[in-house]
Amino acid sequence: MMPQTLRGRVRDEFRRRFGADPEWVARAPGRVNLIGDHTDYNDGFVLPMAIDREVWLAARARADRQVMIDSLDFSEVIEFSLDEVSRGQRASTASRHQSPVPRTGWIEYLRGVAWSLEDRGLPTNGWEGVIAGDVPIGAGLSSSAALELAAARAFASIGGVDWQPVAMARIAQRAENEWVGVNCGIMDQLISASGVAGHALLIDCRSLQTRPVRIPDSAAVVVLDTGTRRGLVDSAYNERRGQCEAAARTFGVRALRDIDVETFTKRERELDPSTRKRARHVVTENARTLHAAALLERGDLAGVGALMDESHASLRDDFEVSRPELDAMVDLARRDGACFGARMTGAGFGGCAVALVRRGDATAFAQRIASGYRTAVGIAPSVYVCAAVNGASIEKPNELP
Repeated sequence: MMPQTLRGRVRDEFRRRFGADPEWVARAPGRVNLIGDHTDYNDGFVLPMAIDREVWLAARARADRQVMIDSLDFSEVIEFSLDEVSRGQRASTASRHQSPVPRTGWIEYLRGVAWSLEDRGLPTNGWEGVIAGDVPIGAGLSSSAALELAAARAFASIGGVDWQPVAMARIAQRAENEWVGVNCGIMDQLISASGVAGHALLIDCRSLQTRPVRIPDSAAVVVLDTGTRRGLVDSAYNERRGQCEAAARTFGVRALRDIDVETFTKRERELDPSTRKRARHVVTENARTLHAAALLERGDLAGVGALMDESHASLRDDFEVSRPELDAMVDLARRDGACFGARMTGAGFGGCAVALVRRGDATAFAQRIASGYRTAVGIAPSVYVCAAVNGASIEKPNELP
């Protein structure tokens, strides 16, 4: 389903349910990361783009402190009190007098955003709304960040909070870290908040400075969903993060971002074999990401593709977050003459690969890879030729076509 249809769908369903137009319609995109995975929580560099797979939320203010959301995707209506959320506990703690707040289900991302806003002293008001999205869940395309930023856009507009993309990305990240309990870095929320149409965004995950990097008109980005899924909270993600932090302590630096390839090569034997591999991926991935951004700006698509290939090998062999289906998808893409390079993308353990291909061949490429993967693996994949879009936005109904 295209975003235009989703926008109309949430608006029309809001009218049907509440008998009036929404006051606001918010949207926030998912993302695909071209290169730079597992570098964000190491204060490193990433090169994602916001994609035309989005979450849309139609809403209007209420006079009380209740939030009621009708999720069209989950066929579920949930209501919660902002007063209860503001008194809630972080995911890592619980009151002696209360059971821990549940941290599973789509609604927790909205509750978490409300809690994070309130905890920062920003005003929140009640609202009612209808929400739907087409960002595949669990595919590594940041469906959770899109949900968080769409909710943050709605809360900010209804509460009269000035929208500042970086600040809101931090608030959404904190919701996921401390309310939901996923120890993610800042990349997903920041690209959903700050994406630039037609561009990838080079993000320094320490300073949060960003630089748009234009994607040449001759290139297309194709997302290859393997049809496999991973549970991020329950996966080895947190274990990998701990190993990276241990490596940084061994080197006496704040984060692996502070170690260059030459220094790492000289000192890598100070680490145990497993930690050494994790650190090697992060250090070399940071270098690849900076190089890829420079090459993309020059239009050197073959050079960017070669770096994507190297990135996949590093994620597979050193960080060990790939799986056979991802490897099969990447191999199929690389063998196709239209492809400059391909890699798994996202946290890993399932989900998607991303390929950089010749624009004129993108549709045929997608069909060939989908057919080949179905034959080789026995799973029907989803393949999307993606456009780079702007970050989270909000509109009034009379501004909509």
